[in-house]
Amino acid sequence: MSVGDAEVARQITRIPAFQSAGGKFDRETYRMALRQEGFTEADFEERVRSDLTRSVVQGVITSGVQSPAPLTAAFTAFVTESRSLAWAEIAPADLPAQPAAPTEEQLKAWYDAHTQNYTSPESREISYVWLTPDMLKDEAAPDEATLRAMYEQRHDEFNQPERRMVDKLVFPTEEEALAAKARLDAGQIGFEDLARERGLDIADIDLGEVSKADLGAAGDAVFALKEPGVAGPVQTDLGPALFKMNGILNAEATGFDEAKTDLAAEATIDRARRMIADMSADLEDRLASGATLEEMAKETRMQLGHIAMTAQTTEGIAAYQGFRDAANAATQEDFPTLANLDDGSVFALRLDGTTPAAPIPFDQVRDRVAADWSAAELGRLKVARAEEIAAAVSAGAALADQGLVVSNAAAVERTGFIEGVPPSLIRTAFETAPGKPSVINEGGRVFVVVPGQPIAADPQDPEVAQLHNTLSQRLAQSIANDLLMLYATSAQSELGLTVNTAAINAVQAQMQ
Repeated sequence: MSVGDAEVARQITRIPAFQSAGGKFDRETYRMALRQEGFTEADFEERVRSDLTRSVVQGVITSGVQSPAPLTAAFTAFVTESRSLAWAEIAPADLPAQPAAPTEEQLKAWYDAHTQNYTSPESREISYVWLTPDMLKDEAAPDEATLRAMYEQRHDEFNQPERRMVDKLVFPTEEEALAAKARLDAGQIGFEDLARERGLDIADIDLGEVSKADLGAAGDAVFALKEPGVAGPVQTDLGPALFKMNGILNAEATGFDEAKTDLAAEATIDRARRMIADMSADLEDRLASGATLEEMAKETRMQLGHIAMTAQTTEGIAAYQGFRDAANAATQEDFPTLANLDDGSVFALRLDGTTPAAPIPFDQVRDRVAADWSAAELGRLKVARAEEIAAAVSAGAALADQGLVVSNAAAVERTGFIEGVPPSLIRTAFETAPGKPSVINEGGRVFVVVPGQPIAADPQDPEVAQLHNTLSQRLAQSIANDLLMLYATSAQSELGLTVNTAAINAVQAQMQ
């Protein structure tokens, strides 16, 4: 099987890399491109022919494949089946007796059996020095004159004029704009529908929050509206336009005294950052000359600290991702170097060593142990009570007669959702025979669920029919892929071709 020269030529001439600036196939461009990639014309054209032939073979194998009707029907029925459910959660009040207070022996036994839960992780012992803008805020505070100058420079930011939320729709002629306004006034159409008639989305006509000056010639008409409505037509640079006013934003005026606190905080931090930037060269020189972190803390404005870093450490300086990355990458052979943080701070660190994981002494975690023991004991009693109730229901008793708060759902699909219950409850109900109770224990919550008889979906329902069609297409594609895989495997076998999967995986691992 192969393809003809005409098809090969058609495919090659459609490749953009071989076309001129005018979008037409250029023979010289074609030759140069192939030469740069190390191909001759014959080699490349044979490769294209092989690719096209392979596509033809794949199309022959996979085209026309359909999912068997019984298979599609079975999948559709499985997905759309629903069940009625009755369930009840076992609350502490439903227990015949509450958990007794644990003895010291019980707590210590629990601690010994679950030591992994009370073990401090391995930590990297990090010493560091750092300098933050906040450390310099006292000497970086601006004077009154600086703050007033900042306020004047940003006067428009603190003093906003009255604004309107406006949409704008332009028309080709005054007559069309007037006709559209008449339809709006008569309630025959909405402003958004008018925009859609002109092929525009809501985002295309939204001007956002605008002042009277922003609207130019339309300012007077729009700002004359005291409640949401439509103004115009008004002649604009783009033509006659209607303006829909959606809301009024009152003018905002923030005086200097009100803005002063925020301006001072902003100016202080900015100045402190500049001060740190000015100090950085000297700090770098000291570290490069061999100064220790302790010496840096004594001789400069930097502050010394120590932290035991684990994967869970996020307090203090460890809140900065840049510090965590540097701390995790440090070795004991590294010399401290100055590094920057996102907020303008600088730091240097040293890895002093690592502390291996070790159990936390019982006395330090006794409260945690007691809480865990009590939670586990409560869970055990809940499960025991749930199993008693399940046994009674299996023997013919009704769930509603067991003294529990029972909830019911008339029809829940396999992929459905019930607020307030874990997803495993629905999954378990569909895996259980109708009328047979099951116990679900998840996250300390215990339920008894009793599923009803399966309820088949109506095949004529539009949503079910649409799902049936979707499943049919997906199953057909899956079958087609399987056929193609079988063909490829058979071809490899007949040719005696083998693939060294281990070698491929090794190469991919090296590339990653």
